[in-house]
Amino acid sequence: MKVSFEGIGQWCATFFGGVTEGHVVKVDGGGCVAECAAGEPFCGAAVYAGGDACTVQMGGFVTVGYSGAAPALGYTALAADGLGGVQSAGETAGGVSRWVVDRDEGRQTVTILL
Repeated sequence: MKVSFEGIGQWCATFFGGVTEGHVVKVDGGGCVAECAAGEPFCGAAVYAGGDACTVQMGGFVTVGYSGAAPALGYTALAADGLGGVQSAGETAGGVSRWVVDRDEGRQTVTILL
């Protein structure tokens, strides 16, 4: 049996922004998003990127890359890692509490609830 969180509670919005698909993003002006620098909070993940527009998943479960130590399962403070993924972070260092429900240390990915 395979566990899947795909599509649960997913909701998205379209923004302007030249970002990379699969990377976490932040709001960067009216109707615009940009990729996050290391330590910044993120609002979602780009699930489609084409030209100067992108679709950002802002709710539901999403799988993203991580760097550094594997984030703990359960509610964990996460921030952007500056490489398109996330990293473990303290609440005072730009971290936002997210529910980490799965992690794959071989692929260096985590599934989180936005």
